[in-house]
Formats: sequence, C-alpha cells, structure tokens
Amino acid sequence: MKRIGVLSLTIILLLGSVWPVLADGIILPPPRPPGPFTDPPWLTIRYHHVDVTIDNQVATTRIDQVFVNEGEAVAEGTYIFPVPQGATVSEFTMWVDGQPIQPELLEADEARRIYDDIVRRMRDPALLEYVGTNAIRANVFPIAPGEERRIEIEYQEVLDVENGLVHYVYPLNTERFSARPLEDVAVTVEIISNDPVQAVYSPSHPVAVDQPDEFHARVGYEARNVRPDTDFSLYYSVSPDDIDLNLLTYRESADEDGFFMLLLAPPLEVPEEEVIPKDVIVVLDQSGSMFGDKWDQGRAAVEYVLDNLNPEDRFNVIVFSTGYRVYANELQSPAEAENAIRWVNGLEAIGGTDIDGALSAALDMADPERATVVLFITDGVPTEGVTEIDQILAHAEESAPDNVRLFSFGVGDDVDTFLLDELAQENRGTSAYVRPGERIDEEVSGLYTKINAPVLTNITLEFDGVVVEDMYPAEPLPDLFAGTQMVIVGRYRDSAEDVTIRLSGEVNGERQTFVYEGLDFPANAGGGSGTDAEVFIPRLWATRRIGALLNQIRLQGENPELVDSVVRLSLRYGIITPYTSFLIQEEDIFTQTGFREVQEEAAVSMDQAFAPSSGAAAVDAAEAIGGAMGAEAPAAMPTAMTLGNGGQVVETRDVIRQVLDKTFIFQNGVWIDTTYEADTMTPIPVTFLSDEYFALVAENPSLGDYFALGQHVIVVVDGTVYEVVPE
Repeated sequence: MKRIGVLSLTIILLLGSVWPVLADGIILPPPRPPGPFTDPPWLTIRYHHVDVTIDNQVATTRIDQVFVNEGEAVAEGTYIFPVPQGATVSEFTMWVDGQPIQPELLEADEARRIYDDIVRRMRDPALLEYVGTNAIRANVFPIAPGEERRIEIEYQEVLDVENGLVHYVYPLNTERFSARPLEDVAVTVEIISNDPVQAVYSPSHPVAVDQPDEFHARVGYEARNVRPDTDFSLYYSVSPDDIDLNLLTYRESADEDGFFMLLLAPPLEVPEEEVIPKDVIVVLDQSGSMFGDKWDQGRAAVEYVLDNLNPEDRFNVIVFSTGYRVYANELQSPAEAENAIRWVNGLEAIGGTDIDGALSAALDMADPERATVVLFITDGVPTEGVTEIDQILAHAEESAPDNVRLFSFGVGDDVDTFLLDELAQENRGTSAYVRPGERIDEEVSGLYTKINAPVLTNITLEFDGVVVEDMYPAEPLPDLFAGTQMVIVGRYRDSAEDVTIRLSGEVNGERQTFVYEGLDFPANAGGGSGTDAEVFIPRLWATRRIGALLNQIRLQGENPELVDSVVRLSLRYGIITPYTSFLIQEEDIFTQTGFREVQEEAAVSMDQAFAPSSGAAAVDAAEAIGGAMGAEAPAAMPTAMTLGNGGQVVETRDVIRQVLDKTFIFQNGVWIDTTYEADTMTPIPVTFLSDEYFALVAENPSLGDYFALGQHVIVVVDGTVYEVVPE
C-alpha cells in the first residue's frame, strides 16, 4: 500500500532553500525572480484532528486542520492534496475569510506529471512515493502574516477483509519532512459492526480502546508536540466464534522463509459459568524497606485484588520479612476477603527479607487441580533464610505445580532482576518493575484486571499443512483471558494453501479444541493480500526474537552464536538496542571484516551491560528486554542521532529509516539498504533525475518509495542492486 503523507508540516528543498509543504498536500511556490533568496514564512500546524467512522467496512475519514503563517512575509503558492488510493473525496474545503474555496480533481497521470516536474525543478525526490495517486488542487494563497487557514477534507473507502481482519490506515508518516512538531494531533476511530468485534489491534501507535458492547468500539490516539513518523494502522476482527483466530502473513522474497502473525481473541465478556475458577495467592514483602508509601500502596494492591475476586475463586495472603506469616492455613472463599483486608491493613513493615520461605509456602499451597495465580511483590534482595538465588529458583521449581502462573513485581531498583525474571518465565507469568515515583497498586491492579477472567489455559497450537518455527511467545503459550488478545508471530517455510490450525486448551479441567480451516501461507512477496500492508510483521517478529536472545544472554551468559544473531537482526531490521547502538555509527558494517569487528564490540557491550543483577541499570535492562519479548508492535526506530566529541554536540542527523519492508542506514552521504553486501554485490548506477531514473520509477513504483530517500541511495530489489548517484 502506498503512503500518501497527510496533514503535517513538511519541507521541500529548492537548491538549498526551504519551501513549506503540508503533508496532506503540497504547497507549490510561485516562480521566483533571480536574486538573493529570502527565507519564506513558517506555516505551523495548530491542530490536526482526524475522525474516522467505520460502518461495516465502509470508512469515512474526516480531517480538520488549522495552520497559521507565523512569519513576517506573505506566504504564496498552490495547494495540492494526493488522494489515497481507492478513496473517493466527498469534501475538500479551504476556508479563506469565511468563504469556502473549492478544488479541482487531477487524474493520476496529470498528478504524476506535476510530481515529476516538482522533483526535477526542486531537485528533491520526496514526492516520488506519491506516484500512482490522484490529486486535488486548490488556489488558497496568499496568506498574510498572522492569518490562519482551515482545511476540511472528507473521503470514503471500502476496507478489505483478510482472514477475518479489517484493516484501516491513515497516512501519518511525515517525520522526514516535518520542520516543527505538531502542536496537537488526534486520531479517533469509531467502529460499528453487525458482527461481534473481538480484537482491536494497532501495530503502529499506542491506542486506548473502549468497547461499550461487542458490536461497537472506539479507538483513540492523542499526542502533543510530536513529529509523526509512522502511518496510523488499525486492525480489528469481526467474528461470531467463541475464540477468534486471525492470520496475517508477509514474505519479503521468494528466497526467504515467510512471516506470520496470529491474533487470538476471546469475546469481550463471557458468561460467568464459562470463566475458569482460580486461586489467587498474594505474596507481599513486609520488610522494613517497604515502610511508608510503598507499604501503603502494597496493602492497597492487596485490597484491590481481594475486592475483585470472582464468585468461584479462592485466595490467601502471605506477608514476609524476617520469616513469613500466612493469613489462613487454607485457601479462602471471597466471603473472607474483607477480614483478610483488615488483617493486612493492621500490619506494619519491619524486619528482613525471607523470599525463599514465603515463596515455598505459597507454592506448596497451590492446588494442582485448579488454575493458580501467584502475585509476588518485593522491593529488595533476599537477606533472611536461603539467600542464594540459584537455591531459591531450585526450590521454586521443585514446589510449583504446572498450573501455577507467577507474576512478579519488583519495587524500586534494589531488586534482583535475575531472580524475578526467572521466577516469572519458569512459571508462565510476567515480571514488572515499579520504578521510584510509580505506584505499586496501579501496576498490580492493571495486571490483575487483565488476568481476572481466564477462559482457556494450558494452550497449544497445531499447524496442519505448513512448517512453522521461531514462534514468539514460544510454547508453552500464556493463558487466554476474557477481553484480551494474544499476538503470536513466527516464521513459515515454503508455502501452503488450505492450512488447518488447531487451538487446544483446558476449560475447567476439560480439554477443548477449536479448529480453523482454509488458511493460506502464500509464496508471494508482500503478504497474503499481495500488498505491503503487513510489512510490520517481520520487524515485530525481529523485535521479539532480539528480546528473547538478549534475555538468554543476560540470564545464562554470553554465547557467540547468540551475539551474532542479535547483531544480524539489529542491522537487518533497524532494531537498535542499547547494546547494539554502535551499529549505526560503524562505517564498515557492509563488509565481512567490518561486521566481525561489530560482533566483537557487541559481545563486550552486552557482557558489561548484563553483569549486575540489581541496581537501576539492571532494572533498565530487564524492562527493555521484557518489553521487547512481549511487544505487540515493532520496536520504535530511531530517526536521529546526536554525534558528540568530548561532551560537545557536533551534529544531529538522520541515521536510519524504514521504507516498506527495508531498513536503510545513512553512511558517508549514502542511504544504504541493510541487505546490501559490499563484498559480493555490484550496484547498477542510476543517475539522479535522469530519464532512466524516472523510467525505473514508472516501471516499478515501489522504487519511488526507496528513491525518495535522497540523491544517493543503494537499494536491493529482487536480487538487483540499484545505486542512485548524484549528477
């Protein structure tokens, strides 16, 4: 799918001069007489609001934007808006002195001629990514200093459904053009469906989702003072199934294994009798270091959990300091929750930290026949009883039945991250860290709300008809909870049609299997739909794989093969971790010699970074790696790097870009495709702005996206290396 760059301040270079361009449209400057150039006025985006209504796959997008001339001179030009492919514009209005200005429609061929002319005249290839789109044009200038212009655009499009998923994209990728951050940007999407909406997923932006019922959903994204650098992308599923399974695929080339993503989602709400009864055991640190706000918040977390038990649940509370205390000798019904809350509130934080004793007591209490959740909250390292980390882990492994899910919360920076992470991972839970200034009760309640209603436990997946591997999360898979969703990514070999996937799990001790048939894992590049809509899947997979590899190195020690994998994935997919950030500074990473040097530097960097198990740096590493392992969106790509010398800032420049399915690194004035191998590949030179240059873009429009990077680009497409060289 082509991006169309919408509604944000952008810049086009004209022989070293700057002309303002709006990403929802291009402001074309009038011809200028010869002579010294005078800087044009700034056009600043005051706000940029997008309201979308999707009614049974028909999307209506309404754009409302105000920009203001904050300069001292009159702004002049013509406004052109590239129309999204497949969209029908129903309204485009520019308000000038209270009067609407109506546009004219330009067909794709005429728009293409305009784009090409601008690229030739301004010697900037940025517009090449719009090749193939229609456009609308309006005469909206001049704009006097201090005046505003308001744009209102409305267009409709019919959204495709692929394997039960509806996909909506709003082009918001404007980072490499924005001269100033947007003061206010907001995207709101209202979904209306005749079939139940079960999964709502954005791989591009952090969104808030509100579902008042199963047929409606409202999605919101807001930010201030930002430069949007990623298109807003939203998927949602519509299905009457008890548990919805949706498949997306992407294959970078016919010579490589494909990528897939599964989106599993149970209904928003399930009948009370279908919620699996569980036992909840809260293990709370009562040591003296918890005294004060931490202890108050810890008790509030216990109160929240006990107040939100389901009718068939059971619970107990264990507090530990020098030794440990148990609220009751046996698991209790929710009717006893108020008494337990009063008991906890009457305790004070004092003493040492006996982690082993408290955990052993909690795990020994677990009933092997019932789903069991252990919430373990501590702010320190073990100081009483067994204090050796290996022994504590060994005791936990001996004591914990397979049905236990342990969720650890490290409070502050003085916790042993290796202990907390291993406990959670070995018991199919997660670890979280409550940093100074954050609230324990908010972290615990946020997690507990998600896991309060399990609907399928001990999950397995079987693929009949295709070979899959390197799946994340790896088996054994986490449990599935009502109102949540699980994102699974992996690789697949070859290609296959009519694949069957079997999802199995336990419901109240009985094994149930859900069968999904007729799924395709295609051989073609560009995903199952033949478009580039799913280009995020490889980077999401790589994000999780890098997280898993780093975690293995961190907890089990350095391994040359693991380091090599981390470096190669970081380079290929532009996922720059704190431990491989030097990749984008190294000048020789495209040769075997340079790459070996990078591997050696990476090994040293990781070894030093992962040495301590506690302290702020250790918690930082644990949080970063845990976030990557459980990421639901690809890692954010750094777009700028500050270069320093002796503490002085020398330069800040773009260093890395993602274009469709490729990553480019900027070195020595060249944007270089990370799949390029200087030792074995010979580029075909293409002179910038030559007839051959434009002919290639016309023949293969995706080259326009890559060539739009700049005047010197090296890109590998279907085994052929093109090098755009300056005139």
